[in-house]
Amino acid sequence: MVKIRLRRVGAKQKPSYRVVVSDSHSPRDGAFIARLGHFDPRTNPETIVIDEEQALHWLGKGAQPTETVARLLAKAGIMDKFKKLKETP
Repeated sequence: MVKIRLRRVGAKQKPSYRVVVSDSHSPRDGAFIARLGHFDPRTNPETIVIDEEQALHWLGKGAQPTETVARLLAKAGIMDKFKKLKETP
């Protein structure tokens, strides 16, 4: 199964994350298929940058977001657009 999940980057005690599409069997920081954006939880407010077109493309192909990524996609408004696209014939 293909997942949309976070990949940790950054120095010790200063994490930032990339939002990537990867195989569910690959390790957290292992190989990935595509990079969709990045997330920095240390800024106030959190910095979320996600390529909407690519995210909708991968969601349409059946990629499953993790709980955290689903929350980030919802904050960015991408999940609402995906639900609307899914409902229209």
